[in-house]
Amino acid sequence: MKGETADRILSSARQLMTERGYSAFSYADIADAIGITKASIHFHYATKAALAVAVLRAHRQGLVQSMETLDTNFPNPAQRLQTYVKYWEGCIRDRSISFCVAALLAAELPSLPDKVQAEVRLHFQDLAAWIQRTMVAGAQHGSIRLESSIESEAQLFMATVHGAMLSARVSGNCEVFQLATDAALKRITP
Repeated sequence: MKGETADRILSSARQLMTERGYSAFSYADIADAIGITKASIHFHYATKAALAVAVLRAHRQGLVQSMETLDTNFPNPAQRLQTYVKYWEGCIRDRSISFCVAALLAAELPSLPDKVQAEVRLHFQDLAAWIQRTMVAGAQHGSIRLESSIESEAQLFMATVHGAMLSARVSGNCEVFQLATDAALKRITP
């Protein structure tokens, strides 16, 4: 779906899902937020699940583009991971995006429609694969130290970043995110 209205709907839905989760927002919330009718939302996204899938696909496309940019702009793999973490730190600090929408929806996974669950899983698969590739490149480059299997290291790093988001949200303090992620980065860098 292309177009200004569809983009505004997606943006509002992403913000609402990030703030409240899948179950706690409705088309009425989006309609109120952007000043359109619920029927207009249904015209663009027939179901809430279709809207959530579109939000997650757009989020994942942005993630893939960002990973490609990091790979291109930072020859040092450790700097790629540091920059990824600093991106989220900045988002949390300035309150532009307080949480990864896919990570938030992962907490609701059992109650999500199958299509939405599949998109959440794809996000985590893409992110884990990039972290693994980055860590392998970093081990070869000498900028990353691996203490266990690449799969374990990547999952631990990803879980730390997402857990730090959760802790920062609960505490209302970005420094909590920074402390946890700094420790995760120090653990893997020589």
